[in-house]
Order: sequence, then structure tokens, then C-alpha cells
Amino acid sequence: MTATTELDDAPFEVARRIADAVLFEGYVLYPYRASAAKNRLRWQFGVLVPPAWEEIGGEHSWQRTELLMEPRAGARLTVELRFLHAVRRTVQELRPDGSTPTVASLELPDRVLVPWDEGAEERVRLSFPVAELLGDGVTVPFNRPAATETELVSADGQPVGRLIRRRERVEGAVRLTAVELPGPYPVVRLTAEVANSSDWEPSASPADREAALPRSLVAAHLLLGLDGGSFLSMTDPPQWAAGAVAECRNLRTWPVLAGADGRADVVLSSPIILEDHPAIAPESPGGFYDATEIDEILALRTSALTDREKREARGTDDRAGAVIDLADSLPAEVMERLHGAVRALREVTGPTAAPPADDTPWWDPGGDRSVDPDRDRVLIDGRQIGAGSRVVLRPGRRRTDAQDLFLQGRTALVEAVLHDVDGTVHLAVTVEGDPGADLWREQGRFLYFQPDEVAPAPAPEEVR
Repeated sequence: MTATTELDDAPFEVARRIADAVLFEGYVLYPYRASAAKNRLRWQFGVLVPPAWEEIGGEHSWQRTELLMEPRAGARLTVELRFLHAVRRTVQELRPDGSTPTVASLELPDRVLVPWDEGAEERVRLSFPVAELLGDGVTVPFNRPAATETELVSADGQPVGRLIRRRERVEGAVRLTAVELPGPYPVVRLTAEVANSSDWEPSASPADREAALPRSLVAAHLLLGLDGGSFLSMTDPPQWAAGAVAECRNLRTWPVLAGADGRADVVLSSPIILEDHPAIAPESPGGFYDATEIDEILALRTSALTDREKREARGTDDRAGAVIDLADSLPAEVMERLHGAVRALREVTGPTAAPPADDTPWWDPGGDRSVDPDRDRVLIDGRQIGAGSRVVLRPGRRRTDAQDLFLQGRTALVEAVLHDVDGTVHLAVTVEGDPGADLWREQGRFLYFQPDEVAPAPAPEEVR
């Protein structure tokens, strides 16, 4: 049985941008230079190490994806394994006597070259009829051979050094099996396992993760596509399939629907937990390699780096250099879009609110005649609560700052009832007994709680 290697990219076109973000998440972080402490311990997601290092370092050599699909007769499953291959780069200086010693850095007019592990993208592409995966399934081994490349470095037209890039051999296997499940509808459980099968053994004592990384599958993830049929959501399955979904075992990876909205023929199985149909924000001007940070902040901080820091970033990695160039070239209108965006608007029903009589901004409560923070009331435990009401604070653990937990059981005075643009109600309060309450009130500064985080305070005659 042989796998097809020349595959159509069309089914994965929409999912690929998200898959690229997964592949390069944390690749190089602000301030985008090798000397930064956060860039010295790299690659934390989806790293499949050689089995020998799994026993020593505690990281894993394999991952498992399990999900449900409803293939039509004759359907074909396309699988693309993607990972980074760590390429170890060292720097040599070319001296007048002809020697080329390895150096910690090499100064050039536009950059500072330093030792670094570059990430080369690798793909293993397979395609099988679903029917051939039933029973024992298929196992496809793969490898990427060791290699060494040399790049001559010049400055002002004269050779000044060399970059030596060394790739170690990477070996692995993809195993695919399918099982038809009983139930009201024909459904198949697909299991896809990816394993590092390298026979490398660490020679140093104690063993070093840095020696294992060039032989690892870094940020390993799968793209899965059906040319006939659909996958079931593992996050929000139909009720009839909920039990079968709960029995699926996903280890160190999580599959989500990743094709175009409304379609279910493509899945991204990622080492980072995502929701179905994830998308890149349309305002994002490019990759900053840190999805936990805000693009606007990263762009502003990056553009404020010193010239020396930018030169080192450009010499660290071509992708880091691209971030520097991006931050330095963003026009004002793009930066303005990064400041914020409305993702969804609620449907307006009922009478249309009268427009404000003046230039009151939309976010000001005075701009909406349908709400009145001073007169609005909200029903809590059978009592109408509004400005002037006394409440007992019961902060919830999910939405609360740690300091708010110290207010548990304290009484407070409601100053206003506020509605945000999403329709959520917030109570602005001042804590009774707080010597600064009058000052906060004059400045319009309050603590905010939602209705389920407070209870009506007993009337004075109810207190015993």
C-alpha cells in the first residue's frame, strides 16, 4: 500500500494561516534577539523528542489525535504532518591569516550575527482511501537526512565570515487507523498517531535538551481533510455523538474544525487548544510569533528598540528581522486599526433609541436614552437593586481580581447600574466603611461587580 504524496492544497487553504501561527508560536519573542533570556529556552509546544530523551527529560516522543468523521462511500483522507526541524547555526570569522575560528558574534554594518537554532519547515504528506484505514490501518515511516550547509558572509563586498548550518537526522512515523462505530448514524473513529522513532542516544552526562532538539519534531501538528463527507466537532458535537466523542483520547494535541465557516471537511489537530474555525484577526499586519500578546503593544515596543538591538535582531533570524522591518514601516492607519475592533453587533429589536441631542460619544451612558445608570434597577434575590441600595459582596472566583476576594462579605452601596455593549449588567459600588469612599465617588471611580456576585443587604431591623 502506497501513499499519495502529490496532494491538492485547496482543502487546506483556509486552515493554513492558523496552522502557520501554531507552527511558529513562540519561535522568537520580543525583543527578537538571541541574547534575550526568553529566547534562550525555546519551543515549548508540540515538541516530540527522541525516545531516549523522553526517558530522561520528561518530554514526550509521540502524540495522539482521535476524532469522529462521517465519510461518504469512496472518501479519501488527506493528512499533512507539519513540524519544524531545528537547524543549528554557528558563526565563524574569516581572519587575514585564513583561519576561521568559531565566534560568539560577528559584527556587520546592518546586523550582528550570533549562534542560533533556525527552524526549517518540514511536511509529510499522505492520502489514503478511508476504507484502507479500517482494521490494522497503515503506518508510514519518514526521515529527514543529516546535512551541513555553509554560507559565506560578506561586508562591503569582502568576505568576513561564514555561517555553518548543521541538520541532524530526524526519523518518525505516522500511524492511521479507523474503526466503524455502532449508532443511529454511520460514523468512523479515526486515530492518528505521530511518533519520533530516532535511535539517537545522548552521549553527554548529564544529558542536554539542546542536544535532543535538532533530532526532534518541533511544533508538530496535523492537517486532516476529507474529499467526501465531514468531521464532527470535538468541542460541540451533535447530541447523538456526544458519548462517542467523550470516549476519544487526544494526548498532547486537540482537533478542531478549521476549514471555511459552515464546512466540516478540514481539521487542524494542534498542540495548542483552539476553538472550532479559529481565524487570524484581519487587522493583524503580520506575524509577531506571540499570540498571547497584543499586536499593537508588540509593534510599539519593537519600533522603540535601539539601533543596536535591531541590528542584533536582524542577525538573529530572518523572521526576527522581518518583524523589525514590519514594526518600523507600519503606517498610521494600520496602527489605528490595531487599537481595537468590534467583532460582532447585537441585533436591535424594538423601538429605536433616540439619538443623543449633542455630540456625546457612543460609549458614554448619556448617549443611549434607553438606559439610565441612576434610575435603572436589577432584580436580585427577589429585590429590586439600584443606585442607593445596600448589597453584600460575594465575589466570584472566575471573573474576579485576587484583591476582590478580600471583600467577601463586606457591605457596599450601589452607585449606578451600568450596561455594556454586550448587554452585561455591572453594579458600580463603594465599600461601606472605606475612608476614601467620598473621594472615589467625586472622581467617579468605583468597584464593579455583576449581579450574581452580590446579594441584597438585610435592612437594619433585620440585623440581629
